[in-house]
Amino acid sequence: MVTASQTFFPKVIDPRSVYVHVPFCRHRCGYCNFSLVADRDYLIARFLDALQTEVQWLDKSYEIDTLFLGGGTPSHLPPADFERLFEILDSRFTLAADAEVTAECNPSDVTHDRVDLFQRCGINRISLGVQSFNDRKLKTLERDHTAETVRSAVDLIGRQIDNVSMDLIFAAPGETIADWRTDLEAALQLSPNHLSTYELTYEKGTLFWNRLSKGKLQQSDEELCAAMYEHTLDRTISAELHQYEVSSFAAAGFRCRHNLGYWNGDPYFAFGPGASRFVDSVRETNHQSTMRYLNQIEQNESPVADREKLPANQAAAERLAVGLRQNDGVNRAQFFKRTGFSVNEVLGDFRTTMLENGLAVDDGTILRLTRAGMMVCDRVSVEILDRL
Repeated sequence: MVTASQTFFPKVIDPRSVYVHVPFCRHRCGYCNFSLVADRDYLIARFLDALQTEVQWLDKSYEIDTLFLGGGTPSHLPPADFERLFEILDSRFTLAADAEVTAECNPSDVTHDRVDLFQRCGINRISLGVQSFNDRKLKTLERDHTAETVRSAVDLIGRQIDNVSMDLIFAAPGETIADWRTDLEAALQLSPNHLSTYELTYEKGTLFWNRLSKGKLQQSDEELCAAMYEHTLDRTISAELHQYEVSSFAAAGFRCRHNLGYWNGDPYFAFGPGASRFVDSVRETNHQSTMRYLNQIEQNESPVADREKLPANQAAAERLAVGLRQNDGVNRAQFFKRTGFSVNEVLGDFRTTMLENGLAVDDGTILRLTRAGMMVCDRVSVEILDRL
């Protein structure tokens, strides 16, 4: 039997980022396909024990520039468990002086004491799962908060932590363009530093997928989704939230550094059920099942479900596809230096197709998508990867 400590974390370039997946929630929303367990808080102690073991499998300590707690709902952890989580991470990771430390947070969890806890643990950025300011829409999405809960949470957080990001969902069942405009306006009135907007997707295996397949939910048509997204692009410009990735908008100086690391192809550690790491060109993903993750580690076995060292051409194609999702585009010289492939080698005749159809511009130094290209960014990414 090969133990986890024999297989984990080969590296040449030390990662400077860490992601931790905290899989606990009060309940699972109908659209959610993330790795989580709902209403099973009795597993928290086992999870923290397993996380401690997984972190200790690292061969040494590391200084990091970004730490991101995702889930699940990290803010759902009781205070003592939240503090223990940071004690576990402190055993192997030292935060750089200007480190970005993000925690995803449910608006319903925010209290004065909870914000004190965040600050005491060193969190300096909150990603708030708002999703909507329309109470009817929130009910449809099966969220456990109201618009007033969000406003109160933003006020409490803002008194102590000045970097707040909001997540919003558009194209919910029955939502109109007028509804979305009102929703977006409500978010902008709170002056967030960062905004992420996502079209509602129906992932196989979720309750929403089952309801959609049975005709109990109706998906927004493509034209309406495009109109909502285009309005987002226009309105965020006037609010001085600058798009820097297809779904991400930030005030000057408030781009998410952790996510930029992903999109730029930098290595990173990741821990917890379903967590995916990228170290020395090797991608590893832990088992999605929280119980499987716990059982494997408790038996001193690796929780990794998938491990892949990408062929050089595939790694280059993925880097290009993800890089083009950013408004800054892809620098040709940097791309060649990091992959050994030219942009033209990877794209072939698809480069000409993008240029002729107004999906991209290329000045010889930077290749970037136009607004039209951003509107169909997912299709562009699929085309680049399918060329393999």
